[in-house]
Amino acid sequence: MVVIDDCDEVSPAAAIYRVLTGRDAANARIDDDRDFDRHVLASILAVALTERGAVTERSGVAADDLVVLLGRWFPHIAKLFIPSIAGEPLDDDEAGMVRDLLLANRSSDGDIGRWLAAMVARRAMEPNHLWEDLGLRDRSELSRLLTRHFGPLALSNTGNMRWKRFFYRKLCEDDGIVMCSTPVCTHCGDFSRCFGDESGESRMADRRRTAALQAS
Repeated sequence: MVVIDDCDEVSPAAAIYRVLTGRDAANARIDDDRDFDRHVLASILAVALTERGAVTERSGVAADDLVVLLGRWFPHIAKLFIPSIAGEPLDDDEAGMVRDLLLANRSSDGDIGRWLAAMVARRAMEPNHLWEDLGLRDRSELSRLLTRHFGPLALSNTGNMRWKRFFYRKLCEDDGIVMCSTPVCTHCGDFSRCFGDESGESRMADRRRTAALQAS
């Protein structure tokens, strides 16, 4: 069980990120690829662990894989979380299609690409911007994640389309389905839905600020 103080009760995801990494997300080390990967995994787990339901379902990662992930990337606290790991990811066809799309475009070796494919696909089912539902700080971190681990897919998003929309567009193209009513994106009435701004502060960052204001 993780002990959270009064201030952290306002921001449980930020508190869990700090337990996982030993620092606040605002001060994350992401200069090299391994540090960045650790930041991404911690961000996703921090969000998943604060939501209703089993962490396996919220993260999209099976229990056995989650135990290995924690032991490999966060060994200092693995024993705290492992007893709470139970259940399996939901067998969702939509998430499965996105996961398979990502797996077909893997550009990194090892288990982490497989885990991230499942995590990104599961979190893509949530309603906010994908980078927010992954607990990341901004869209650029999501783009870096996808470019590093799913390079062929990321590089084909030449128009900088919103990532969720891009995933579904690729799935439709692969199935021979015409997703859009106009052949040129700039002529489409839904242009802003596909290419609109994805900036703004993440939910985790907003909670951190709220906690700091209340503490002061």
